[in-house]
Amino acid sequence: MAGKLSKQLVTLARQGGGSFKTVSDRSKIASRFSERLATLNIQIRDVSHIKTKHIENYIRSRQVENISSRTLQNEMAALRSILSQGGRNVLANPAHEKLSNQALNISGASREGTKLAISDERLKEIISTVSERDRGIALGIQLARYIGLRAEETVQSAKSLKTWRKSLLAGENNVRVVFGSKGGRPRDATIFERDRVVALLNEAVRYVDDNNGKLIDKPTLHQALDRYHNVLRESGMTGIHAPHSLRYAYSQDAVNHHLENGMSRKEAEALVSMDLGHGDGRGDYVARVYNRVDEIG
Repeated sequence: MAGKLSKQLVTLARQGGGSFKTVSDRSKIASRFSERLATLNIQIRDVSHIKTKHIENYIRSRQVENISSRTLQNEMAALRSILSQGGRNVLANPAHEKLSNQALNISGASREGTKLAISDERLKEIISTVSERDRGIALGIQLARYIGLRAEETVQSAKSLKTWRKSLLAGENNVRVVFGSKGGRPRDATIFERDRVVALLNEAVRYVDDNNGKLIDKPTLHQALDRYHNVLRESGMTGIHAPHSLRYAYSQDAVNHHLENGMSRKEAEALVSMDLGHGDGRGDYVARVYNRVDEIG
C-alpha cells in the first residue's frame, strides 16, 4: 500500500513544477510522508484517502525528532503543493483550521536563515581541502563565490564558461546566468573582480575541456549535484558555512562595489537582489539576511 501511495505522491510532487532542486526536495518529502504514514500504521493507498489527522500525526512525529519549525514549514509547503495537484484543495489551504502552520505549532520560525558570508580565510581552507578530492568542485565554489551562483547553477556552469569569459573580455560588467537558474529565469550577475573572474574562467575552461565538457563529471545532473553537496559537506561546508554562504559573501562584495560606484545603499541592495535572482523588491531581505557578517572567520 505504501508503495502505491508513494509513487502517486512523487508523481504529484513532480507535477508541481519549480526548479530542479525544488522538485527534488518536494519528491523526497512525498516519499518521507508516505513512509512515515506506513510506520504509523496508517494504511491508505490514494491521495484521496488522506485526512487531516494523517497530516497532523505526520508533523507531530517529525516534531518528536526535534526537526526545526523552519524545516517543517518547508515540508508543509511541499505537502500543500502535492495535495493541490491531487485535487485536495481544502487540505492544501494554508489557512486550514487544523493544518495552518499556526495550528500545527510550526509558525514563527525566522526566515532569516542560519548562514553567514564565508570569510576569505575560511574559503581558502575549503578550496585547499576540496582540491585534493575534486578540482572541478574546487573551481565551482570559486565561481559560486565571485558570480553568486546557486548550487545547481554552479554544477551547470560549464555550459556558460566561454560565454561569460567572452562578455567580460568585451568589457561587460556582468554575466548572464541561464542554466540552473531558479524557476528557469535568466539573470545578470554583476562582476566586481573582473581580472580574478577572467583568470578563474580561463582555468575552468581548460579543466572542462579535459573532462568531458563538465565541471563535475557525472552522468546526470542529479548525480553531479549529489557529488557537489557530498564533497563540500565532508570538507567542512556545513552550518553557517554551508555552500549558500558563498552567495552571502558575493552579496556583501557586490553591495560594496555598487556603493563605491556612487549608488545609495538602497539602490545597491535592490540591484544585488536582482544579481542574486530575487528581484528588485527584496533589497531589504538582502540587507537583513545576506549581508550579515561572519566575525569568527
